[in-house]
Amino acid sequence: MSEALFQPACGVLDVSYGPDEHTDIRENPPRFTWMPACLEDGMYELQISSTTEFEPECTLTYSRIPYNLFTPDKPLEPGTYYWRYTLIGENDIRSEWSKVRAFVVADKLPLTPLPSRAERYSAASTSHPRLWLQAEQLHSYREAVRQDPASTGWDDFLKHSVLPWTERALIPEPAPYPDNKRVAKLWRQMYMDCQEVFYAVRHLAIAGVVLEDEALIAKAREWLLHAASWNTEGTTSRDYNDECAFRIAGTLAWGYDWLHASLTEEERLKVRQALLRRTGQIAFHVIERSRIHQVPYDSHAIRSLSSVLVPCCISMLGEEEEVQEWFDYTLEYFSAMYTPWGGKDGGWAEGPMYWTTQMAFVIEALNLVRKYMGINFYERPFFRKTGDFPLYCFSPDTLRASFGDQSSLGDPVSLKTGFNIRQFAGLIGNGQYQWYYERTKELNPDTQMIFYNYGWWDFRFDEMVYRTDYPQVASEPPMAAEPLKWFQEVGWVAMHHRMEEPQEHIMMLAKSSRYGSVSHSHGDQNAFLLHAFGEPLAIESGHYVAFNSTMHRQWRRQTRSKNVILIDGKGQYAGTDKSKNMAAYGKVLKAHSTPGISYTQMDATEAYRENVPYIKRYVREIYFFDSAYFVITDHVDLERPGRLDWLFHTLYPMTLKDQTFKVNGKKAQMEGRFVYSSSGEMTLSQNNQFTDVYPKEWEGLPEHWHLTASTQEALSHRIVTLLLPQESGSRDYVSYFMDDQDHGVHVYFTNQGVTRRVEIPKAY
Repeated sequence: MSEALFQPACGVLDVSYGPDEHTDIRENPPRFTWMPACLEDGMYELQISSTTEFEPECTLTYSRIPYNLFTPDKPLEPGTYYWRYTLIGENDIRSEWSKVRAFVVADKLPLTPLPSRAERYSAASTSHPRLWLQAEQLHSYREAVRQDPASTGWDDFLKHSVLPWTERALIPEPAPYPDNKRVAKLWRQMYMDCQEVFYAVRHLAIAGVVLEDEALIAKAREWLLHAASWNTEGTTSRDYNDECAFRIAGTLAWGYDWLHASLTEEERLKVRQALLRRTGQIAFHVIERSRIHQVPYDSHAIRSLSSVLVPCCISMLGEEEEVQEWFDYTLEYFSAMYTPWGGKDGGWAEGPMYWTTQMAFVIEALNLVRKYMGINFYERPFFRKTGDFPLYCFSPDTLRASFGDQSSLGDPVSLKTGFNIRQFAGLIGNGQYQWYYERTKELNPDTQMIFYNYGWWDFRFDEMVYRTDYPQVASEPPMAAEPLKWFQEVGWVAMHHRMEEPQEHIMMLAKSSRYGSVSHSHGDQNAFLLHAFGEPLAIESGHYVAFNSTMHRQWRRQTRSKNVILIDGKGQYAGTDKSKNMAAYGKVLKAHSTPGISYTQMDATEAYRENVPYIKRYVREIYFFDSAYFVITDHVDLERPGRLDWLFHTLYPMTLKDQTFKVNGKKAQMEGRFVYSSSGEMTLSQNNQFTDVYPKEWEGLPEHWHLTASTQEALSHRIVTLLLPQESGSRDYVSYFMDDQDHGVHVYFTNQGVTRRVEIPKAY
């Protein structure tokens, strides 16, 4: 054993040690994380000091920390600090101290301490209800509903989300899959059934208690006791169908909390025992099996913190001993490590549809925590900025123009995305976020019953809660939107022109992410998407069939479905090995905007390393010139000669001629031209097939067209591509000429009298 505590090296999937001198600390106090030293045996002690000697008078000591993450309960004065930790074993025996790490706390940072375990429940009530409205708020809310049921959203909620459940028959407990083998269609129907049970219990219970209506309360009790009778180890258990488990746990939590006064002691015990078991199943998976405090990339486990552990623990707090430990873990994770999918600039590595799903539950959970115990996580930098991510990367008028898994692929931007961003509009008064909400609502009439809406949330309940808890914000069209937005933490770059006007809007989205293809990300580092003049031109290709369908595994996740390159027919690693997914990363090297030019430079070399071990370098540059046209340059160097396939995907068959390809859409058109290829002219072809996808999965679905532009074999490749999007019928033109220099090629582009230069070095 060395002088310092043994500290395991961090793998690509592990939480890192931090903070240190390289950490850009954006909140006070900083968050502390480290790799577990002995598989969580014992507990930890952490010290923070203004000196390297850790003299007692200059040192804060926090003892008996159960996990490898910690948020102090008080901010630090601005300055330079040092920290270390040790293990506390049996009989309070301490091991050696860890390595000492330094960090700097700047002035005027957001103050976001987490109250200690001894203090954080001081404002928590022991009365019921606790979820959303507190017991002491019921009287005033009843009066508001009676005086003005329309403006509170109550009328709509009661009519459409409550009263139908008084006439519905009880939904049976879901049957097992045939031979207990998961079938996508049945899996979806199972969780839809459970979601309906959730709606019935939550909405009947709230309406019955608020209106003091014994008939509604009786019906809510009937549904609740029915759900509580389901086998906790059966088809709705966490290990059989976790989506069902999440929904039924939430059902029991809301029912137990709101109907507490109307249940007999025997009924309370029955519901609480089922709720405790279901909550325990999920807590065990999160904390002991998935261990998201050590390997923080389990999407469902992270979501279950907000969708399950928060409401379930609040509803039982003080009534079951183990509940507080689960709740402490959840609160400490939200404070110290949330979110592993993004950072201070608000990006979300899994893409906007999973941002939508995660934020929907996180918003509800953080609202419950804030109202129940007065802890406001919304002051954290991520939550202050995350509304920017859908605004710039999932603009409301766009289709097929964002990366990652999307159950709504091909449809307008989800209405729930708009509801989420309105929450952040209400929190920080951002009018552009309110504009986004109003645009998505306008573009999504009558979408409540689509499976990715109805199977997950009820908009009338959302509306009622928002009107009660948050102010209305005036809409502000995003005329002041940034022409280039770089989400550095996740490696996404968005370029925009006229976001506020759909028929003139041009959006280029590019990605090269440190998250590689892990979780719901794809093998799409250095890829781009283009939406212009009301229509997708360069698309996210494929259809949403189901998670783990052949369309998902063999096409959607793979590089061949993206607007990027293949090397000798091979793409980036996008298989099932999570460590290889994370190792197949990209990075944005530069991204900036000056008048007339938006620019990004991205490196996806490591993304290809697993499948193309002889790759030396792959760098892509994207220029957006004068809000009119794009120039894309690709720089590839190999250890041995290889061929490139430059890929492009669109909704329409293309016109191919010489070195050009043209897309003729309904609202927009685009001409693409291979201006320069260092290995000679490229060979262009197109097809409308989804290679290696089971044909039944895309039978009857719209065709997509796929361009392949192939080079000759060479050790090094330099490709310059011009993309000119236009409104249909336009005749704009970009001219160009080249100047071949010893060190590289200069290409000059001229549009409407303005000339721009692109340099292509021979050695990068």
